[in-house]
Amino acid sequence: MHFGDIFIELILGFIALFIITKVLGKTQITQITTFDFISALVLGELVGNAIFDHEVGIFHIIYAVFIWGILIFVLEMITQKFSKTRGFLEGSPTIIIRQGQILRESLKKSKLDVNQLQHLIRSKGVFSIRELEYAILETDGTVSILKKAAYETPTKRDLQLNLEQVNIPITLISDGKVINDNLTEAGFNTTWLEEQLRQQNIFRVEEVMYAEWLEGSGLHVQTI
Repeated sequence: MHFGDIFIELILGFIALFIITKVLGKTQITQITTFDFISALVLGELVGNAIFDHEVGIFHIIYAVFIWGILIFVLEMITQKFSKTRGFLEGSPTIIIRQGQILRESLKKSKLDVNQLQHLIRSKGVFSIRELEYAILETDGTVSILKKAAYETPTKRDLQLNLEQVNIPITLISDGKVINDNLTEAGFNTTWLEEQLRQQNIFRVEEVMYAEWLEGSGLHVQTI
């Protein structure tokens, strides 16, 4: 096989997989259920095997990825429109700790042992099962937890502190380059930004590695 053919097939395969991923949505990446895992493997194998198979051409790759993408898309539509199919096709969350007690049958059903359970809850920052009121094994293999009241972190409301409005920081400069869209969204312009930098003895944007604006806190700058 010529290197040129491999190059072209790789580019087309990459584009096809990228389009399929965009069409199917971010859940294919962030919420890997059993079927999503199989889907990712198959898509990779379709492109990988086709690239190095002399009898498979470029259009075979595109056709295979296209058909597989349609099948996944149809399945997603089915689970969205018919909620009763979700449990069978995507799986359902399983309660593995209820009212502080480990549910042994749920662990066995989920093919988990106690050591694996401990690993999962440690990933949530909990190092003792006694701290948990509930734990739920999600369909993507992660665990969601609800601590007992005695171990919950107190909130500002609990401490009777003044509640302040929460704002999202906006990145204005990254790697020495102004992000103009974010600057406009924040309600500022380059003149204002340059003045803010001068107040911190910074005279060139290229000197800034990172700068963000947070309402109420002002401009935070880190230089290169």
